[in-house]
Amino acid sequence: MTAAEVDIGTGAGTETATATATDSPPNMTIYINNLNEKIKLDELKKSLHAVFSQFGKILEVLAFKTLKHKGQAWVVFEEAASAASALRQMQGFPFYDKPMRIQYAKTKSDIIAKADGTFVPREKRKRHEERAGKKKREQQEAMQAALGPAYAGAYGPMPSLSQVPYMGGVRPILPEAPAPPNNILFIQNLPHDTSQMRLQMLFCQHVGFKEVRMIEAKPGIAFVEYSNEMQATFAMQVLQGYKIGDNPMLISYAKK
Repeated sequence: MTAAEVDIGTGAGTETATATATDSPPNMTIYINNLNEKIKLDELKKSLHAVFSQFGKILEVLAFKTLKHKGQAWVVFEEAASAASALRQMQGFPFYDKPMRIQYAKTKSDIIAKADGTFVPREKRKRHEERAGKKKREQQEAMQAALGPAYAGAYGPMPSLSQVPYMGGVRPILPEAPAPPNNILFIQNLPHDTSQMRLQMLFCQHVGFKEVRMIEAKPGIAFVEYSNEMQATFAMQVLQGYKIGDNPMLISYAKK
């Protein structure tokens, strides 16, 4: 799926909505693509509002004329539960002869941010991100200067830790490479009292679900199996970071 970020001029300022195929925890805005590009914009927005209003109050429907954003739309609900129901029940629904592809938007829309007091104007947000990026680069440069000026001057750039020859003693523990995509998900950071039934109810909402496996001797983790890699990947994208209690789930591919 594609990622899109759009600015919408409104009477109150600029509205921003972002959607992406990467980690997008449940929220009040859903992103829809694979829409029929031949439908006029006004008709498309009215039809989307009519179709999705059954799930709860809609604050806004966003769609655009630009070539970059054709076939895409955002629906902003007042309640997160409404967005969850819409995503679950309308996934793949034939809309003007094409099945809708739905996921949560990456960030909340400006209309929601304004309502909950977290809204930051786009220019101010951009300056903040630039300052944060500059600070991070400066910290990295300072660390490199502190650790390796002599080494770098005599022998070139410092190698990464994984490239340093093993000289005996205790070998440092290096991070392992992540498992390649497959049909089984590895779930971490679960509350220790999480039941298998609760996880099953959460993951069975997605197509291809087969089973949940938990290890009694190791609370806080679980394995969820789907019929194929694509179905597992979609479930991971939708539920990544979903909170059970105060614990956001950490989802990755299981090692086989």
